[in-house]
Amino acid sequence: MSALVQRIGAMRGVHWLALFALILAAWGALYAMALPEELRAAQRIYGAEFWKSLCTVTPDAAGFARVVLMWVLMSAAMMAPTALPAFATYDDLSKQAPDARFPRLVGGYLVVWLGFSLVAAGLQMVLFQAGMLSPIGDSLSPILSAGLLLGAGLYQFSPLKEACLSKCRMPLTFFMQHWDEGPFRNGLRLGAVCLGCCWALMLLAFVGGVMNIAFMGLATLLMALEKLPDIGRWLTKPLGAALIGTGLWLALGVI
Repeated sequence: MSALVQRIGAMRGVHWLALFALILAAWGALYAMALPEELRAAQRIYGAEFWKSLCTVTPDAAGFARVVLMWVLMSAAMMAPTALPAFATYDDLSKQAPDARFPRLVGGYLVVWLGFSLVAAGLQMVLFQAGMLSPIGDSLSPILSAGLLLGAGLYQFSPLKEACLSKCRMPLTFFMQHWDEGPFRNGLRLGAVCLGCCWALMLLAFVGGVMNIAFMGLATLLMALEKLPDIGRWLTKPLGAALIGTGLWLALGVI
């Protein structure tokens, strides 16, 4: 852990400042767009009509582009911090290879999460039209919540999750295997394995609350810790068990 702290402390240079500025800007935008808990409570009491009375723009009225933008901001704010150890490893390697351009790596990584944002936004629109999500993207269906929690919990024990985590936890080996492909394709590969690690946990936003700052902060911390070799191996399966237990509790409450 101390080695990680030292490495993060060594993240200097214009490219790092730009990356940190991007992360801070994304979190700042999310904070500005997030709804206070009292408004969420009012929505639970008064339903969708509460938002109509305030002339609040809902997903169907705002359109697909607005929902995509929201997920893009969430993905950038939540996923870029989890990849900092991998970015730092690439930065160290790039000092010996002038053509290994750091911005291209980050760009490839974010392209993958842009694709995820498109899919997640489409799913949100479909679930909203089906009456399973509120206008602010929170689950209205105990069955949906239980299904997402159970699915995310079971995925924690899957071979695919373990395979993706193993690559994220060993970025040096990962980059050395694919170095000749160039920074952008390495970024795509890194984004793909991070997506394999985190997609199910990201979709729990529908349970914890889309644009809920507290949920996003907790989820970011858990996903970042999961990718650390000394900590993550003690976290993945207990987290899965906790998610399954919560999902079963919700499911039994419905029956």
